[in-house]
Amino acid sequence: MGVAAVVPAAGSGLRLGAGKPKALVEVAGVAMVARAVDGLLASGVVDEVIVVAPPEHVEEMAFVTAGRVVPGGHDRVASVALGLAEVGDADVVLVHDAARCLCPSSVVEAVVSAVRAGHGAVVPAIPVADTVRRVDPDGHVVDLVDRTGLLAVQTPQGFDADVLRRAHAAAGDLRATDDAGLVEAIGGEVVTVPGDPRAFKITSELDLAMAEALVAAL
Repeated sequence: MGVAAVVPAAGSGLRLGAGKPKALVEVAGVAMVARAVDGLLASGVVDEVIVVAPPEHVEEMAFVTAGRVVPGGHDRVASVALGLAEVGDADVVLVHDAARCLCPSSVVEAVVSAVRAGHGAVVPAIPVADTVRRVDPDGHVVDLVDRTGLLAVQTPQGFDADVLRRAHAAAGDLRATDDAGLVEAIGGEVVTVPGDPRAFKITSELDLAMAEALVAAL
């Protein structure tokens, strides 16, 4: 029994103009996927990491990361399911985006502790800082959204292994944006722990520049 982490790493990197999977894009000379895996293991609470890669890039990702690399599926849900099949007898499973490669160990520890405390699904989250407005299809403002109680969800998301397996078994054609959504779809409860601004998702060239600056400042 232990803690396994599944890292879906099949993003195309198109918005970064990388010409290769986003997980292989380097932040200060180190591939995102390598930073993500190293961060999980450095937390001291993760026993094994399974990286789910595009089939044509398995060897390349295996070369740059300490995690065990397996081929992924046609989308994120399918890829996580394939990674989940590899976790063995772990009783806690984390699912972590390779693109959130600067997530601090304290967040990983908090997620695992909350699952160990008896919660079936746990997500780190931070308060929404921007003003949020709802608009119609033509872009006209409809109303101002009250930010009270609004949180932006991050990863790693943590799960009791049996809960996550049941959620994926019931997913069918459901394409939730994260695994917590699959748990909610089967009636499971999801709780939050404090996230961290450093766990932001690297999606654009600006995000990459911010990540490089953050690494340089540490």
